[in-house]
Amino acid sequence: MIRTKYKLRGRVWLWPGIGTWHLVTLPKKESDEIEDQFSSVHRGWRSLPVTATVGRSTWQTSIFLDGKLHAYILPLKAAVRKKESITAGKTVAFILDIHP
Repeated sequence: MIRTKYKLRGRVWLWPGIGTWHLVTLPKKESDEIEDQFSSVHRGWRSLPVTATVGRSTWQTSIFLDGKLHAYILPLKAAVRKKESITAGKTVAFILDIHP
């Protein structure tokens, strides 16, 4: 049975370089599991469509497989960060529902 829903925690960090992308890295164990199950349905940039939930905010986005980290990363929208008072360095709980 393919698992599509994940309840996770991670620390928010800033993408190095231009822009202020706030990201959360999925834990290695879950990243490996997701890669094993969904690698055949990746979209561009090795992404997978998801519904993400942080606190009371839910939105449609994608997770991206980062080759250097060997893990998926979740971008956090500015509106969600503002509503949920999320800043870089903060640990957040989040739910991902993958839609392959």
